Amino acid sequence: MSRPWTKFYPPGTEAELGPLTYPHMPAAIRDASAKYAKQPAFTLALPNGSQGGITFEDVDRLSDQFAVYLREVAGFKAGDRVAIQMPNCLAYPIAVFGTLKAGLVMANTNPLYTTAEMVHQFTDSGAVGLIAIDLFATKVAEVLPKTSIRTVVVAGISDLLPPLQRILISAVQKYVKKMVPPITFSHITMRQALAQGAQKISAGADPKIYAQSLNHSSVAALQYTGGTTGVAKGATLTHGNLVANTLQGLAMWKPFLRFGEEVMLTALPLYHIFAFTANLMIFYLAGGRNLLVPSPRPLSNLKTVMLTEPITWFTGVNTLFAGLMHEPWFTGRSSSGGWTLRGSVAGGMALVPVIGERWEAMTRTPIYQGYGLTETSPVATLNPFQRPKREAIGVPVPGTDVRFVDGDGRDVPHGEVGELWVKGPQVMQGYWQRPDESAKVLRDGWLATGDIAKMDEDGYIQIVDRKKDMILVSGFNVYPNEVEAVVAAHPGVADTAVVGVPDDECGEIVVAFVTRKDPAVTEEDIRQHCKKSLTGYKVPRIVVFKNDLPKSNVGKVLRKDLRDEAKQAYLERKKPGAGSREPGTARNG
Repeated sequence: MSRPWTKFYPPGTEAELGPLTYPHMPAAIRDASAKYAKQPAFTLALPNGSQGGITFEDVDRLSDQFAVYLREVAGFKAGDRVAIQMPNCLAYPIAVFGTLKAGLVMANTNPLYTTAEMVHQFTDSGAVGLIAIDLFATKVAEVLPKTSIRTVVVAGISDLLPPLQRILISAVQKYVKKMVPPITFSHITMRQALAQGAQKISAGADPKIYAQSLNHSSVAALQYTGGTTGVAKGATLTHGNLVANTLQGLAMWKPFLRFGEEVMLTALPLYHIFAFTANLMIFYLAGGRNLLVPSPRPLSNLKTVMLTEPITWFTGVNTLFAGLMHEPWFTGRSSSGGWTLRGSVAGGMALVPVIGERWEAMTRTPIYQGYGLTETSPVATLNPFQRPKREAIGVPVPGTDVRFVDGDGRDVPHGEVGELWVKGPQVMQGYWQRPDESAKVLRDGWLATGDIAKMDEDGYIQIVDRKKDMILVSGFNVYPNEVEAVVAAHPGVADTAVVGVPDDECGEIVVAFVTRKDPAVTEEDIRQHCKKSLTGYKVPRIVVFKNDLPKSNVGKVLRKDLRDEAKQAYLERKKPGAGSREPGTARNG
């Protein structure tokens, strides 16, 4: 298959990935840990400044201890699924690397999930273990009886910091800010688990033996995504998928990295597949230091770390780049030309061109856009660092092929619009225990992405539209079916339809159209109802009330017919002084 884009690869980058250097992720982790042993690997970056960190050899030692705890103390067996539900903190890489070293399968879980979302993911994955942050212990207590989880490890944001810092931060969170609820279920703390693992190692346990049975086909992670239906499914990612995608990213990045010297600001959550691969995996193998920000909201949480640390690389989504450029402290630093930044990488959602232009002008550094899916581990394309095109999502990474097909699966002529199909070593094996859903997207080794795109004469790809109805809010997938099911459950709702509307800040926002059963139902009633069952970014930002919804002759709501009206409601809401008026009330029906 012709690959015209390879001539724009960085110097020394091969078109094919070649044999994978590592047999599994533990081997890659151990190699980087040994190579950069004494150098700092992760630093916790709290709003009041960087509070301490751990070196590469610390990471290797602690993740070995955790792996031994999981196998020898908790009693997990090879292939058991363990859910990891934590924000960015020092315990997160230890949990991930320890789980992989133990030969277990990890399932990243958003800490902000509602109890219903947690129950679904835990039961669907068959998780028997959970590593959770203490801040959300109340939700965990409610969920546990509805799952097969038998062992819970609870971590704190301050875990692995020096004793004095750990005690002070923990006390402030628990007693001053009242952020940590009482833990009412049986559990062990991360520090206790590490101590028990260390004891087993002292007694002769060897953490390296667990990986001996692993190979490229062994399942490493279940990364949940809604796919095309809105029902959360676990993309089955193997050790080969993760090793391949890490090496693919390094191949494109390598000529521009100073190995062992770079400093990455990690504000995106590591449980999201973009940051998981780009920040955690790729940067670890590059010997970089990761500054871990537990939460970038409000954006003032980033002020101290961005003004004091020698950050050289930054990954973000359009929302984050746009928001930072509205912060006075950020614009002030930019005007002084004081950044140590060398470049930024955008992913997770489309980068609005004007945002990219402003970012480059403000920071005087380049921003590179890539593209990927949970199902591709996630990187499928990336702009060559020496020759980016702002409107493009880049070119396929080494070892990756693409096709553009029509509705019948036939290739369209070069340069014409078609559905983007991807093939490469990073493509998932399928959806966990869902062969029917897997068959819908995997076709003879090709992944049908559902995205409509085209390729220019150089091989650069531009996304034109999405085949799916999926809405992308700040890099997170929102599926209309899921939101509609929740809205429809309100006793005052007769019918509903949900669509997305483009937004410069968030990429898209969720708009719900509702026909009322109870005329007294308000927009706020609908939003509050949704907040009980949906994560915040899924809750409709705008609710438009109508007498009827457009439907096909078989009664299916025609979302496409509602999009223009949704855009109008969005524009009216943005007008000065329009914020307090309930959308749709002046043009009901």
